Amino acid sequence: MFSKLFGRDKKPEKPQAPEIMGLYLGGSFELDNLKLSLLLPQLTISDCARSQLIQAVGDAPLDSGGNLLRFYTDDEAFLQVVTDGGLTENHITDVKLWHFYETRTIGSQAQWQDCLKNLISQPTYTLDGHTYTRVWSAVGDTSPPVAVTETTYEEDGDTSTTDQFMMLYERPLENDRTESLLVVGEEKIIGNNHDRCLVISTGFDIQPADIQING
Repeated sequence: MFSKLFGRDKKPEKPQAPEIMGLYLGGSFELDNLKLSLLLPQLTISDCARSQLIQAVGDAPLDSGGNLLRFYTDDEAFLQVVTDGGLTENHITDVKLWHFYETRTIGSQAQWQDCLKNLISQPTYTLDGHTYTRVWSAVGDTSPPVAVTETTYEEDGDTSTTDQFMMLYERPLENDRTESLLVVGEEKIIGNNHDRCLVISTGFDIQPADIQING
């Protein structure tokens, strides 16, 4: 009775995951089978699901005024969309599909500092017999990792925040394409403890003709 008179307290709305290009939390997309079949033999990954379901979405604001949007899928992968100056298709500057290669736990402060100073950013990085060249280089002798803070939105409504320190590398492929390598030091605060790891992923550029967004 009193609830009818005075109204129930409204529960605060949960933050909404960002959307772009028709990509959204719980959505899916299809990769062009023929193009992927031609590209796969050149890549580090051995296979890639043609149909991928988006299970989480990450959003990391960039110092440049853009955003790093990540659509995490059921294929141990994420479709990354980089924007500059806004969150519409007109602001998109880069789209890549990444697959996780390896995750290493970092167990001490000394290991974490060594990771930040020496491991993440190097002139070249060797992985699986391939040599990748650093893309993000600063003026001078050192090129520190690029720092971002990513907010991740889960399907159940939960959100989490991760500080990331990352470096991008590339190696050439046939037909003027490249394979990218992303080396990231990730840090989360869980309770009073630091949860840290080194995450290595490989990826490739996605062109409009390579992908179909399921509505």
